[in-house]
Amino acid sequence: MNLKSFIALLFSSFAFSAYGSCIGTQNTKASPYSFYVVPQLAVSETYIAWTPVLDQIGKKLNICFDLKVLPGIQLFERELLAGKPDFAFMNPYHLLPAKTDQGYIPIIADGKNKLSGIIVVRKDSGISSLKDLNGKKLAFPAPNSMAASLLIRFTLDQNNIQITPEYVKTHGNVYRSVALGDYVAGGGVNNTFKRESPVLQNELRVLFETPKIMPHPVAVHPRVPVQIRQAVARTFVELGKDSNMVKKLDQIQIPKPIEVSYERDYQNLEKLGLEKFLEKPSD
Repeated sequence: MNLKSFIALLFSSFAFSAYGSCIGTQNTKASPYSFYVVPQLAVSETYIAWTPVLDQIGKKLNICFDLKVLPGIQLFERELLAGKPDFAFMNPYHLLPAKTDQGYIPIIADGKNKLSGIIVVRKDSGISSLKDLNGKKLAFPAPNSMAASLLIRFTLDQNNIQITPEYVKTHGNVYRSVALGDYVAGGGVNNTFKRESPVLQNELRVLFETPKIMPHPVAVHPRVPVQIRQAVARTFVELGKDSNMVKKLDQIQIPKPIEVSYERDYQNLEKLGLEKFLEKPSD
């Protein structure tokens, strides 16, 4: 059994968090930095994708990371807004309350692919326009998923299309539930849909795509020392120039890491007026 199969088997039996207690330099005496990843896909897939990247960064900087992947986006939001992650890979709109409530600072995002929300339907569906969704139940990962939920529900509302949203925890669950016919349509994003198996993609078609926005950032809590923040950002960028890391970085949706700032890259999201559709994570 190879490593990928072993990790997938291990985490398929867990309904809770996936924890990697020290990814990177094993002999460091310093406490590991917690690194949360928003669970767009299955816990095992996310863990497999992020472990080799964090391992490289940790070894280069003589630090280690405690990788935490929760089984649902709302659980991730609750921990994020409580300030538990030292580092977090989050959706762009998560950054707004995370910055306001806890002071999180974006440091890295992908400079190659912008983010867009998509509505998928079965390929053999008779639905041909957004108006055909009026009065229907749609699947979404979570209420506050930026492109996969907020932007789509905003667009439908602007077009006077009334739908009943239901939340199925991850992007992968959305695609599968639509393919199985549990819902006539569902919300996802371009970057996760293209990572699904060709078999699943072939069952679905994209009915609608939102305008593109800046993609998910890696953000850091202000308690993390400035030199560590800067070193992690710099190392991400350096890995983007390493041909051996290209595929691994693509797996975490950051094929071309670039340094980012809130004011330049994400502050414009405040003007979208999506507050009407936000839901606070339940306690």
